Amino acid sequence: MLAKQLFYLASDQLLAYQWERGVLSGPDAFPATRTGLDDFLEYLDRHGSRPAFLLTDLIEEDFTRLLLPHVPGRAGRKLRERRLAQHYRDTPYRTALVQGRADEGRRDDVVLFTALTNPLLLTAWVDAMELMQTPLAGIYSCAVLGRELVQRLEVKRPHMLLVTRDTAGLRQTYFQGGALKFSRLVQATPGEDLVRAIPAETRKTQQFLTSVRLLERGDVLHVLVLADAERADELAARCQSGADTIYRVVPLDTVAPALGLKTTPGAAEDLLLAMLARHAPQSHYPTLVAGNYYKLWRARLSLYASSAVLAVAGLAWSVVNLAGYALAHGNAEALRSETAYYRANYRNSMSSMPSTGERTVNMRAAVSIDQMVARQGPWPLQMMGMVSSALEQSPEIRLTQLDWRAVIPGAPAQATGTVGGPALVAPTSSLALGIPKSPPQTLRLQAEVVSGPEDYRKVLGDMNAFAQRLAAMPRTSVEIVQLPFDIRPNVKLSGTVGAPSGGQDRNKFTLDITWTP
Repeated sequence: MLAKQLFYLASDQLLAYQWERGVLSGPDAFPATRTGLDDFLEYLDRHGSRPAFLLTDLIEEDFTRLLLPHVPGRAGRKLRERRLAQHYRDTPYRTALVQGRADEGRRDDVVLFTALTNPLLLTAWVDAMELMQTPLAGIYSCAVLGRELVQRLEVKRPHMLLVTRDTAGLRQTYFQGGALKFSRLVQATPGEDLVRAIPAETRKTQQFLTSVRLLERGDVLHVLVLADAERADELAARCQSGADTIYRVVPLDTVAPALGLKTTPGAAEDLLLAMLARHAPQSHYPTLVAGNYYKLWRARLSLYASSAVLAVAGLAWSVVNLAGYALAHGNAEALRSETAYYRANYRNSMSSMPSTGERTVNMRAAVSIDQMVARQGPWPLQMMGMVSSALEQSPEIRLTQLDWRAVIPGAPAQATGTVGGPALVAPTSSLALGIPKSPPQTLRLQAEVVSGPEDYRKVLGDMNAFAQRLAAMPRTSVEIVQLPFDIRPNVKLSGTVGAPSGGQDRNKFTLDITWTP
């Protein structure tokens, strides 16, 4: 937990505490004089970099309860700010607390307006913090902070009065249903013991609450008194419960562990300061210009934390990279050893083999030619695939014969030899092997149309549709060599329409397909 400095402000003095590692140390007292203010400036010069929390316990603190129209969101906040500025014109230390909604009527918002009506009691101390650039985190009220003290003590009563003996005097704070409604500070006169005056001051406060109708007839007021351990028994004997008042005296040393305070508190403000140090809520009153240094302190702290996170991430990234480099270096060494091993085995194997007359360049060229022939050589698979695709779309066509060949430009049809001697074989052209490019290919296709014996129109249409599917393929041309029947005008027609035909080649046709890769 970060070190903090805590200030308790009374009407006549300011007490400075230090919070470090869960221990509250101090206080250093500074009277409300010119000398005390100078000493306070020197004190801030020694501890000015720590965030500060100012707790006020002043008699000049006003509480007003109002009913305002229920306006949610930003408009409601603006409404409360205007009414607050109208109600407390002479002080910037003011705030509005929304405490629920009314049970009757139009269910207006129940708002508690509270303010420090004498800002001069704070101005000198706050200006000193601003001058020394002390990060002021917030200005808090003992009365408002008492609500969180009651919540932490888990005391739930419909009407409860919290009584504490502070350095500034006797503080009495009234809570109705857990919500703060009223608070008063009783200052001691010379020679007066405020602890003995608790029963009398409680009766005065109870009469006031009844007069303003915060307490109705028959309501029981539960009084929770936080007292020193030495005087707890004395107070318990003095504070006698009645029909409408029930007292409960709790020693401070039993409350301190519940709030996380390791040392025994000397006064009730020590408990509130410990709560501020451990779980500080949002500032009760505006900090004005002095609070800007706290914002800068938080921004600086965020930058330091971000830098630390980036440094740790960079260090982790560097460690991962170094580990990866070491692993890669080890793998590279293993690969180099394996390469040297295989090279040694290769040299041993080659040393036992007879030397060849072929050069490496020629062998490499032979491999390249072999790959080119395998890739560009004239193979019938491509044209067979075209015919298969067309046949799948033409179930009425039945294939009878195929004749495939590659077209080699300039190649003689047949080489002849001399009479009585061996035949001379013409050299094979490189085009026949697909060098430098694959040669054109032709395919003579003989098929028949499986249709009615005398349905000439359908036979001719099926053949044309089959030929068109083949011709539609890329870089392919189709020539009809023979039709299923002779339709030349100079040929004599014979036969009887509808009579069965005895011929076997009536629906057969022949196509020449040329494909240029």
